[in-house]
Amino acid sequence: MSDELVATPLLWGLRSMRAHVELFSERLTEFGYAPFTWRAKVRFAAQLARWAESNSVVARSLTERSITKALRRWPRVDPERGKAMLQFLEHLRERGVVRRPSPEPQSPATQLEQRYLDYLRDERGLAVATLVNYRAFVRELLHQRYGAGPVSVDALTAKDIATFQLRRIQTMGSGRAKLLGTALRSFLRFLFLEGETPIDLSSAVPMVRTFRNAAIPRYIAAPDVRRVLASCDAATAVGRRDQAVLLLLARLGLRAGEVVKLELDDIHWRSAELVVRGKGKLHDRLPLPKDVGAALARYLTTDRPRCACRRVFLRLRAPVRGLASAAAVTTIVERAIDRTGLKPPWRGAHLLRHSLATDMIRGGATLGEIGQLLRHRSPVTTEVYAKVDFEGLRGVALPWPGARGAR
Repeated sequence: MSDELVATPLLWGLRSMRAHVELFSERLTEFGYAPFTWRAKVRFAAQLARWAESNSVVARSLTERSITKALRRWPRVDPERGKAMLQFLEHLRERGVVRRPSPEPQSPATQLEQRYLDYLRDERGLAVATLVNYRAFVRELLHQRYGAGPVSVDALTAKDIATFQLRRIQTMGSGRAKLLGTALRSFLRFLFLEGETPIDLSSAVPMVRTFRNAAIPRYIAAPDVRRVLASCDAATAVGRRDQAVLLLLARLGLRAGEVVKLELDDIHWRSAELVVRGKGKLHDRLPLPKDVGAALARYLTTDRPRCACRRVFLRLRAPVRGLASAAAVTTIVERAIDRTGLKPPWRGAHLLRHSLATDMIRGGATLGEIGQLLRHRSPVTTEVYAKVDFEGLRGVALPWPGARGAR
């Protein structure tokens, strides 16, 4: 802490609480708060500490109720004071000074749901995104059927499962409906393995029929991709960060989640390679193109905030930490598209991945080369891009019956 802050009267006489305020101050500095905001938060934390000492409340006994009582000391309501005090309380909990409140008792359905998630994570090793998707379906099944009451899954029947599934898929697209069936089969296999059901009901889940590669990949033309990349303001820190993100999507075909998970140690500058943390916890190495490397180097040396976090891409506003999720990358893509005035039918981060593959196949690349760059585990996944090679398709298309030249 600065000498000016240590000398602040609010901090005198805090004894053991003073040390916690000082550590909180250091933590706020790591989060990259501006000096004005930092001073205000520390001042409010010190006020809470003084109130606690004057009321004989030790640090480990602080709670949200304590903060409510402390705030009554100030007649004027200041939302920032309450936020800062709650942030200080959370800091104490993270350091183990204050115990977190005991969780609410879980219903039997919630307990079973948690056991299933532990099984998926610890024994199956599934990704977090998969757990989130499966959890939503299983939670809905259990809570619709059992609510907060006792869970008797041993009485489940094939008819119960089919009824639930058929009712839900009426409001879903084919892809989501297929995912629902996969989640239900996984959960029912878990119940059987755990001895919760006398028979394996997973085979009773109706299959959702989908046609492989039925849709044409959604993409934008190469000139439009260049417009999206050029839309970032290279004169600002946010623009330079976003341009590095977009180049990874457009030049290497990374998925949004892979950009979020990229860490500093994944960039191998000497060998010009990038380690990509892909789906299924697999790691792949990709060559680092010159323009992508230059954008990353510019962002890292000029704009990336100093932070203990090892993620490459960080929030540029306090609290400074890694991008929260793939949704943050999708937002970067959407804003770039909005700046160009383009109106593609779909604006997700995958749009640039599809556009890269489309441009490659029209440039003469083979499906094998595209699958290798996009890191597809099966050639079947790459086959869909053959649909966008319109010139090649014209060469193999049969003439329309009755047309001129048809035999």
